[in-house]
Amino acid sequence: MGPDYKSNNNYKTMEIVLKENGSKGFAMASENDKRAGMMTYSIAGPELIIIDHTDVEPDFNGRGVGKQMLYAIVEMAREKSIKIIPLCPFAASVFKKADDIRDVLKA
Repeated sequence: MGPDYKSNNNYKTMEIVLKENGSKGFAMASENDKRAGMMTYSIAGPELIIIDHTDVEPDFNGRGVGKQMLYAIVEMAREKSIKIIPLCPFAASVFKKADDIRDVLKA
């Protein structure tokens, strides 16, 4: 089990926790102990992860939960000097719009 990363980003009550187990990892968002969403990724090598799925609970739609999870993963990628391939359509769309995270995008 790898280290856990926590980020509170824009919403004071939203907590994002990152966990890794073997070749898989995820970011889980929760608010007041209620799950808000999850973004999963595969560890493709020592310097590469692939984001493959984003899921946000219906009660949290439109609150930026997916983006907060992505930014938590980006923060972790920067700390570990790794790159990201966003296979997940949501993550790919955010990478296309947000210049501030392209430094971790796999060319």
